[in-house]
Amino acid sequence: MRCAERGRARSCRRQTAATAGRLPARRFLLLLLLLLGLLPAVKVYVKLNHNSPRILCLTNRLQNLELIDPVFQWTGPGGGLSSENSSVNISPSGTLILRHFNQSGVYTCSIVYKLTAMQLVEHLIIKYLIYAYSDPKNYYEFTAQYHTAPCNSSENAYFEKALLQILSNLVAELSCEVTLIKSECHHVKMQRGGLQNENFFTFSVTSLDRENHRLCQQRDCDAFYRLNKAKHLIERFFKQQVEIIRKSSEPLPKIYYIDGTLQMVWVDCCSAGYGMNAEMHPECPGCCVVCSPGSYSPSNGNHCLQCDRSLIYGATKC
Repeated sequence: MRCAERGRARSCRRQTAATAGRLPARRFLLLLLLLLGLLPAVKVYVKLNHNSPRILCLTNRLQNLELIDPVFQWTGPGGGLSSENSSVNISPSGTLILRHFNQSGVYTCSIVYKLTAMQLVEHLIIKYLIYAYSDPKNYYEFTAQYHTAPCNSSENAYFEKALLQILSNLVAELSCEVTLIKSECHHVKMQRGGLQNENFFTFSVTSLDRENHRLCQQRDCDAFYRLNKAKHLIERFFKQQVEIIRKSSEPLPKIYYIDGTLQMVWVDCCSAGYGMNAEMHPECPGCCVVCSPGSYSPSNGNHCLQCDRSLIYGATKC
């Protein structure tokens, strides 16, 4: 009987020793996968300069289990994370909250724990890819053509300045802004006619952040609502120009709007270093997500462009 007990004890000791020998190998494999970037990552999207959601240092399975003596350790792009940093909050249960988030990259949580007091220590590494994102900037882009004075005439510059001032005044009460994108004068050969001078104007209408300037309520603060209202005012302005000329018995002025040439498009664009990619970021398809290493985005672009030389998140040039 004693021999059998001693045999079981030796067998138990051999099994424990074998298990203990396997544990460092498992940890080594986890660390190797992490270093090689092969450890599967969970994607998290945090609005730029906002607080992150609660990011758990637990798997779904571990959330439903009792853990004995758990030890949590977080690391980010800049190294170890600690609640001593005002932009980091780590709870006793290992939950991470990033405040005023602006540093995208790989975040990993290491948890050491036991499931029972008699069991050997378990070690788990969870990898997160945390991306900063922002809402796209929206604006209307208009083009319009005017019959104009000779292209080298100073009258054109004076008219351009006056036109922009009128348009700006139209939308000022809506906290919208008109910006000239380009103005080009061309000689145009008319159908069955001679040459005439035409000025091609391209300008944008954007909404300003009304909350920073004045008190407003409900939809009056909404940028989309104000932009649409500004669009209708501008369209009406150009229609009125046509009506005035039609009703006038006077000869046509030297500079006048050409009926039917007003065109408008709705534009979504991202800040430099950000882009939209519904295939890569299906969880945030309409977001301007920070460009990953290997890509970049110049100012007012919509997509991150490939660049093998880019090694950082949010690159603005290749």
